[in-house]
Amino acid sequence: MALQGEGKRERAGLSPGAAALAVALDLEPAAARQIGARLAREVGYLKVGLALFCSEGPAIVRELQEAGARIFLDLKLHDIPNTVSLAARAIGRLGVDLVTLHASGGEEMVRAAVEGCAEGAAAAGVTPPTVLAVTVLTSLSPMALTRIGLEGPPERAVVRLAALAAAAGAGGIVCSPREARAVRAAVGSGARLVTPGIRPAGQAFGDQARSETPEAAISAGADLLVVGRPILQAPDPVQAARELVDELNRLLAAAR
Repeated sequence: MALQGEGKRERAGLSPGAAALAVALDLEPAAARQIGARLAREVGYLKVGLALFCSEGPAIVRELQEAGARIFLDLKLHDIPNTVSLAARAIGRLGVDLVTLHASGGEEMVRAAVEGCAEGAAAAGVTPPTVLAVTVLTSLSPMALTRIGLEGPPERAVVRLAALAAAAGAGGIVCSPREARAVRAAVGSGARLVTPGIRPAGQAFGDQARSETPEAAISAGADLLVVGRPILQAPDPVQAARELVDELNRLLAAAR
């Protein structure tokens, strides 16, 4: 089966490093609007997460799109297939570029999301978003996985869920850089690998139990790195983003 979203092109004019960077706007709405407008054309995507979307709804997506941003809608859908299908149709109409769901919802749910996004996008005359399947949250340690009953270690659980989602048509997989190589081996070159919780060398990992540096993520084969606090909490977020883009350009050039 061809993976959903396969072949989508990056926004013209972005360097490889910029295209490989998504900034997570995990901020209060006013700050998200301000910083988002400044970063909209600096990076590949702005990630609108659950808190911001619940607060502001589709309006924040449209505002950031008008500023020139491509939107990574990180809602992590997880429900019965019919409910997910209805949500996915609504998301497809928004013209966002990426949307997440939990792979643990099962193959039928993943298929419902892929089909729903395509139907909604077709109705609105826009390109459907690439559906990204979240495997195991990067905040979960091996001990936490055991407590919730997911057969570990994390890499085993991640690969199992990634293979399931790819078989159901998801266009990408969300995993930590520590599992990226194993996921790539399991799902092949067609799936986009997205690694959240990235922290530049020397910065604290915070609540991310399985985080890594940009260098480790690129080395492991990640296609898109998600960064939040290291950019958002910098004195100048735009400068911080540009410095990280420069680093990613160097890393990607060395990896060729």
